[in-house]
Amino acid sequence: MSRRLKLIVAYDGARFAGWQSQSHRDTIQDHLERAFERVSGGAVRVHGAGRTDAGVHALAQCAHVDVLKFLPAESWIKALNALLPSAIRVLRCRYVSKDFHARLSAKGKIYRYRIWAASILPPFEYRRAWHIAQPIDLKTLQSAAKHFVGTLDFATFAANRGKREPITLGTINSVRVRQKGPCITIEFDGDGFLYKMVRLMVGALVKCALGKMRIEEITSRLHSGKVASTRFVAPAEGLYLVRVRY
Repeated sequence: MSRRLKLIVAYDGARFAGWQSQSHRDTIQDHLERAFERVSGGAVRVHGAGRTDAGVHALAQCAHVDVLKFLPAESWIKALNALLPSAIRVLRCRYVSKDFHARLSAKGKIYRYRIWAASILPPFEYRRAWHIAQPIDLKTLQSAAKHFVGTLDFATFAANRGKREPITLGTINSVRVRQKGPCITIEFDGDGFLYKMVRLMVGALVKCALGKMRIEEITSRLHSGKVASTRFVAPAEGLYLVRVRY
């Protein structure tokens, strides 16, 4: 009889092709499934709370897997981390009810986007922040961010996967913009996020802060639901999945 494990996984996504399994087998899901197969002796399917894109990082991605082999939770952590690439780590692990589902049980997520606003990007920030050498108007960034808070139609802030998202209405509880030295962080807390939604929102916010777009255009897009002819997607390397809420 199988038992369900809930995992909290952190990863530096710079070298991986995203979360979701692909034919070349170099995704977070692929590496986790291979590690589980080597420990348990059989193929398993790892289900994640969300599919982060290539280059996107996670501080606490949540996943679940059904296993036939019983090991204490701490033993799973040690065994998996011994087999995983050093850029992927299982932080926590515990047995849960079969009613739990990493994606379907999720009540919301928190994403953080990091911008390095300075003329020089330190080498240790390479592929971990979006480098913008131009001056950024922080007050404009904070003012524009408020327009994304609430229950809104985010259709114009979703990328196309080949077909339109069936449900584009969502709720963002808060958007917090902070600056410490040259590092600006934008943190989004919402009940769910569409494909590339955070990166599209950040792209619009930065365009406003650089004086290349009016704040009113954000409101106009949210109310019209019409996809603008030109949209800017912020680079993947600045994005972090911080937490999944249950």
